[in-house]
Amino acid sequence: METILQAENIERSYTIGKTTLEVLNGVSLEVKAGETVAIMGESGSGKSTLLHVLGGLDNPKAGKVHFKGDSVYGMSPARRSRFRAESVGFVFQSFHLLPELDILENVALPAMARRSAGNPKERAAELLKEVGLGERIGHRPQELSGGEQQRAALARALMNEPDIVFADEPTGNLDSKTGDKVLHYLFQLAVGRGHTLVLVTHSKDVAARCSRRLVLKDGFLV
Repeated sequence: METILQAENIERSYTIGKTTLEVLNGVSLEVKAGETVAIMGESGSGKSTLLHVLGGLDNPKAGKVHFKGDSVYGMSPARRSRFRAESVGFVFQSFHLLPELDILENVALPAMARRSAGNPKERAAELLKEVGLGERIGHRPQELSGGEQQRAALARALMNEPDIVFADEPTGNLDSKTGDKVLHYLFQLAVGRGHTLVLVTHSKDVAARCSRRLVLKDGFLV
């Protein structure tokens, strides 16, 4: 399998007042196309920060990220925005659905922002059916349970058929039964369709579903 994502010596820190907090300390990794990778670690170990750097959301202090050979942080801001829109799908712990839109509009939004060919709402409706929300299309996020909102967020992440899906603690706000249902759809749809998956979790049970597991501790891969 070809390498789709490569990170070299990633460093990231945050300054709070007079204190500098080193979050990532020279992290390097490779992800192959079609692979499922779990990044594990305790709270505060830098998992989410690493995911945001890999996905083009957060500039590292040092180091490089390459996606299919292209330097993510060598791109112009506009090109990096296109990269995120076209090649990457994000699933966040807190869903990030827009409350003023119904879930059909939320799911269709990435394709509408790209002005994609075809009918984005038709594809959004199909994705919602695939995650078991076909009867909830006209509902707004606040009318859905947490598990339903996360399934809608998963459908939105897949809307533009990304090369890679980043999932940041996708079951972190859910009970175990609801979380298992979300994971079922995540692996069935993302992995079943050949998308590469990088998943951040503190759960060994969730990580065990992935083909490879990495552990972050105090900003280092161990």
